[in-house]
Amino acid sequence: MQYRSTRGQAKNYSFEEAVMTGLGPDGGLFIPQEIPTLPSNWRQAWSQYSFQQLAVEILSLYIDDSEIPRADLTNLVDRSYATFRAEDVTPLFKVRDGLYVMELFHGPTFAFKDVALQFVGNLFEYFLERKNRNETSGKTHRLTVVGATSGDTGSAAIYGLRGKKNVSVFILHPDGRVSPIQEAQMTTVLDKNVHNLSVKGTFDDCQDIVKNLFGNKEFNTRHHLGAVNSINWARILAQTVYYFQAYFSLLRSLNIDPASAEADKINFDFSVPTGNFGDVLAGYYAYRMGLPTNKLLIATNENDILYRFFASQAYEKQTGEDGGVKSTLSPAMDILVSSNFERLLWYLARESESDEGKTESEELCDKAGQTVARWMQELKDQGVFRVADKAVLKAREIFDAARVTDAETSAGIRDFYQPKNANQTPYVLDPHTAVGVVAAEKLIERNNLKTYPAGPDILICLATAHPAKFSEAVENSLKNVAGFNFEKDVLPTEFIGLLEKERRVSHVERADPQLVIQVIEKELREEGISF
Repeated sequence: MQYRSTRGQAKNYSFEEAVMTGLGPDGGLFIPQEIPTLPSNWRQAWSQYSFQQLAVEILSLYIDDSEIPRADLTNLVDRSYATFRAEDVTPLFKVRDGLYVMELFHGPTFAFKDVALQFVGNLFEYFLERKNRNETSGKTHRLTVVGATSGDTGSAAIYGLRGKKNVSVFILHPDGRVSPIQEAQMTTVLDKNVHNLSVKGTFDDCQDIVKNLFGNKEFNTRHHLGAVNSINWARILAQTVYYFQAYFSLLRSLNIDPASAEADKINFDFSVPTGNFGDVLAGYYAYRMGLPTNKLLIATNENDILYRFFASQAYEKQTGEDGGVKSTLSPAMDILVSSNFERLLWYLARESESDEGKTESEELCDKAGQTVARWMQELKDQGVFRVADKAVLKAREIFDAARVTDAETSAGIRDFYQPKNANQTPYVLDPHTAVGVVAAEKLIERNNLKTYPAGPDILICLATAHPAKFSEAVENSLKNVAGFNFEKDVLPTEFIGLLEKERRVSHVERADPQLVIQVIEKELREEGISF
């Protein structure tokens, strides 16, 4: 399996090269040259597999045995998920008939990004150790990981990379725009190789700086940058696993054979709280591989560029204060531009230009890269680009979208903790998961869906964070609910006293790549790294 850039100028990269490089030299994102199909007997063969066993099978479809032998891959997977509190890694919870929540927050930092970043951290270490072991010149290969976070990526990356040999990690977060718990999780990690930068600006400013650093050839060459944001292909790949886990867990809970006609009658819909588009994109790859999927619902908050795209065919930045980014109850989704949407756009561009059945030609792949590069330039120059009807119609075959306001988010938290009927189990939602659940209810109402067992539709909402990470939003939503006690009902013991711990963070007074470079190089020297 080889990888190429979405912008057409980089091809034939190995998995290791794609992962360690992070961003293509042309500014594009790496995608597989082709999407593999599942083995013919996958439903029967995998039906009783653990999360770890599923991960090995799925990852091995994208990673050649010559790059990572199966025994090594199994070891990497086992090490990555040994840190999770739930035996199933991503357990499924039934809220009511036809509506489930898949809890992705049982990793070290209580957020879905642990699923990918525990694996990515071990991958970085694995590739560096092998490279240094085979180096005959005496040179030591190092990696300087640089990432931007709206809250959860930062702590998950830090916990995945803390103490890793020959890796330094720098995480940029927007000053005052992450939750207190999220900030504490990042800045209280005092390992020598961990560096936090609080940048005066928005998440999009931080993300733009990271992309600028990767595009700075001199800086990149000097420090060998590695990516932990979902621009890194390994992030997306690792996240595809829990879509398969959801499918098998659900069928097991209903005592339905995956290979039966009864299973075929079910419409599997996934509602995904969406900011940077990586989580729902993983579902798209699972669908393209062959996972039975009816709809992937893009659930946005009031930063709704993706919702507006499906309504208007225009991918257009909002305008206003802070460049148009609105501050909401679900801050990890307060994103102006969804970076991973570029990966989907590549497939839409290729398929909209092709005759049926001829999408794999190299000519069409190159043309798709040129189209995506043009769209990205238009977005940069004009703040908007538009795509053809055919491309949007193709996307609508699998995607739908819904927008959820803060008022609806807060009401969703309250309504699901205080069920309206006996068929519903009380559940505490974090505000991001609430966006996904409220969006799912909108989809049910809008499309007049008949949910299981009365009808064929089952909706699985991805729970992206533990509610304790967003205590203010949860407590304000439930403050008038009799009997609710945040410390008793929500707060994990791991969070007690976290806000009072010693911290280490550097403040960057404005969103300027050169200022960030100065801070990074100063702290690398203090870490004892010469360059």
